[in-house]
Amino acid sequence: MSFRQSLPLLLLVSVGVMLVAEPPARAADSHPDLQRFVDATSQDDAKAEGALAALAEQWRDGYAAVLIDMAGFMRPRPERGPGPRPPEHLTVRIRERLVRFLEQQTGQDFGDDLRAWRRWAWRLPYEPHPDYAAFKAALYANVDQRMAGFFPAGGEERIRLDEIDWGGVPIDGIPPLDHPKHIPATEAGYLEAEHVVFGIEVGGEARAYPKRILAWHELARDQLGGTELTIVYCTLCGTVIPYGAEAGGEHFTLGTSGLLYRSNKLMYDQKTMSLWSTIEGRPVVGVLASRYDELELPAYPVVTTTWRDWKALHPDTTVLSLDTGHDRDYSEGAAYRSYFRTDELMFDVPKLDKRLKNKEPVLALRLRPAGRGDAGDLQALALSAKFLKKKTNRVFHKSFAGHELVIVTSPDGANRVYDAGETRFVKQEKDGRLVDAAGGPWRLTETALAPEDGSAAPKPRVPARRVFWFAWQAMFPDTELVK
Repeated sequence: MSFRQSLPLLLLVSVGVMLVAEPPARAADSHPDLQRFVDATSQDDAKAEGALAALAEQWRDGYAAVLIDMAGFMRPRPERGPGPRPPEHLTVRIRERLVRFLEQQTGQDFGDDLRAWRRWAWRLPYEPHPDYAAFKAALYANVDQRMAGFFPAGGEERIRLDEIDWGGVPIDGIPPLDHPKHIPATEAGYLEAEHVVFGIEVGGEARAYPKRILAWHELARDQLGGTELTIVYCTLCGTVIPYGAEAGGEHFTLGTSGLLYRSNKLMYDQKTMSLWSTIEGRPVVGVLASRYDELELPAYPVVTTTWRDWKALHPDTTVLSLDTGHDRDYSEGAAYRSYFRTDELMFDVPKLDKRLKNKEPVLALRLRPAGRGDAGDLQALALSAKFLKKKTNRVFHKSFAGHELVIVTSPDGANRVYDAGETRFVKQEKDGRLVDAAGGPWRLTETALAPEDGSAAPKPRVPARRVFWFAWQAMFPDTELVK
């Protein structure tokens, strides 16, 4: 956030220049020109007060998002400490001016608490200034010129733009790994038994992605089992999702946009600069948002587990090498240490559900009702990881959306979900095999539960992922929770 607050006032001047140079095409109506908002940040008090007076005459609460966004790039007044008062930054006074105006127009009294202002704005019906997307493009272009491409003229949006926030880095400022080096398990001396890895198997090929590496990069483009994957790690929401790189018959090269929605990482595709939801695998803003229902990246199963457990199940696994081409502290727990240690959020969401702590891990999935094929709305389910790790719940059956699921949890807490159908599983042996109600043994694999005697069809794996409760619930508030 310090980078945000150190951006010069010229940022807002250049926003005005961009809007004047390329005025958005819209019919004349009662909405004020966006230049009025930019003039409200002028160092010339008379010019600023004139702009605010004009805005007051046409005010609608939906305009508040523009002022809140601008104030977020300015410095708050520092608390007075001992010693001489430091020189006042030129944006402090302007931020206070914008906040006073917001209070006068809305009747709210949040003062300089911009997080409270945002939560208030999100509770309003979404009725932004009609040129709000153009404003977002101009504002973020001052962070990275390429960001303007995220909000093209004529682009569509499937999410509220006022809930999109800058995460503090430019495009790919958190550098993705592009087909990183990997090594055999026997050469991975840098990993200890209890270190956390994200295990994936595709096409019979297994690979471990250590948390200590992936957390520094948040996205890896890789090939596994002959399939091109985009493995995305939203560190703020605590989830890893392996996606196939193709949707709708097209290949997409995805990267890190530097923007967030409800504390969830937004990806972008290099061809169209459309923004994609990490947690949904769909385009939500830009050129491709009109194809939201058509374009869905296929999700592959992943398991959050220990290196010990993964290596025992997959002795032929490969694992990422420390030789990534980047200089990072790849020691266990180094990345995001302070964030993971508390229950506090770095970025706000519209509402918190206190049935669980914010960052309590849940196993989450979405399914369409059984028998509906591609029809029917996806339904969301979350199960507390603590609940599943209890000895009595390590083989847990759950009826959901017409599916009969079984969730298998290892003593180390690794969760896998399978579509059990009519088969009832009663226990898991020490060697990892499951036993059904008739006493038949089943092998647990990354793709299915398979009967050892071949007497029945395998039970397919259902893609699910670990995620922080606050992040999943913010995206899917109608989630069914098991705890």
